[in-house]
Amino acid sequence: MRLIKLCALCAITTICFAAKPVKAQSFRTLTEADFLGTPRPNGRGVVAYTNCTIDFSYQANRTNGDYILHFNVRLLMNNYKSWLDRSRVTTRDQLAEILKHEQGHYNIAYLEQQEVLRTMSRTRFTSNYRQEAMNIFDRIDAKYKQLNQDYDEDTEHMVNRQQQRSWDIYFNKRLQNMPPENASL
Repeated sequence: MRLIKLCALCAITTICFAAKPVKAQSFRTLTEADFLGTPRPNGRGVVAYTNCTIDFSYQANRTNGDYILHFNVRLLMNNYKSWLDRSRVTTRDQLAEILKHEQGHYNIAYLEQQEVLRTMSRTRFTSNYRQEAMNIFDRIDAKYKQLNQDYDEDTEHMVNRQQQRSWDIYFNKRLQNMPPENASL
């Protein structure tokens, strides 16, 4: 639930001459079936935990002294690391509230994935592209880690329903106003 584990796994880059399209996953809605991990006891009242990973790799192509990087940025829902303590869920309404809150964590990871794709695709890289790409990723990743932390603090892990509604509205607006997937990539 709290911090979504976000990590960049930079594959070894290879210089190639055939352009590869940028690949991204479609947005999806979480269900109870996404939470296959074993619940962890905690003293904070946390009922569920969402674990996502952002995996990015790229291939570099040198053109006129610049490097064009073709990215694959994947958002993975780690089902066996994500958990829901079903013994503490007593009604379908409570389950719906929990899933809505956990969806917020997934939304944050999805927004990060999309920002990484868009930023990387618009960047001109030099021969120092490995460091430049990691700096961009690290900057964006830090922004969304903070957003994730703010989300749980503001909503008090979904206990503060008014703040949860505010965040739900925020996510809906961000997702509705997002450019189409792979737009300008």
